Amino acid sequence: MVYKIEVVERDVRIAIDENKTNEQLINDGDIDTLSLNDIIRSKIVEAVQRVESTAPAHFLEEGHLFGRSVYWETNGSGWTLLPDDFMRLIAFRMSDWERTCYTAIYVNDPLYDLQSSRYKGIRGNTQKPVCAIVNRPEGKALEFYSCKTPNAYVQRASYIPYPMIDEADGIDISERCYTAVIYTTAALVLTAYGANERAAAMSTLAKTIFDYE
Repeated sequence: MVYKIEVVERDVRIAIDENKTNEQLINDGDIDTLSLNDIIRSKIVEAVQRVESTAPAHFLEEGHLFGRSVYWETNGSGWTLLPDDFMRLIAFRMSDWERTCYTAIYVNDPLYDLQSSRYKGIRGNTQKPVCAIVNRPEGKALEFYSCKTPNAYVQRASYIPYPMIDEADGIDISERCYTAVIYTTAALVLTAYGANERAAAMSTLAKTIFDYE
């Protein structure tokens, strides 16, 4: 869901007990509040990235699609290029898999070396597939292990992009992560002001959002 930056700024100010309404800011011409808005704005993207990088998958929205082209390797494995703004995998599934991958490993994971095994029972397979995020000469890619046939196709592939403020001054935030983003932004702002204890309290509030569902 796309939220206007001014709405996020308002909610962060409320969270840290600063001016409760935009009207006060506009009517009073409060320089301190204007400066606070600038700091809040500078922290929003970082807060969204922190929250959506670590939030439980069921708190995230479906995300953006990828995986239009598939390139095959030996042993039924293959890969597809990831978009430049790729931040986190939501889901990936090939048409002959029995289950969907919701997480991906990296090359420093001990499980990655096992994907080169010649034994089918050790590397990923259609019953227990494995996805890995790697850097290739062509760019960042998602490798998948494995399929029974090169006739398999991408059945599902979605991701969360790195957050950014768009030209309409909005930012895409998963709706169920919004409150955690507000508290995390507030924590970053309070840290910038040197209010470390209050910042820690806000960070704790942000984490508890995911404890109740």
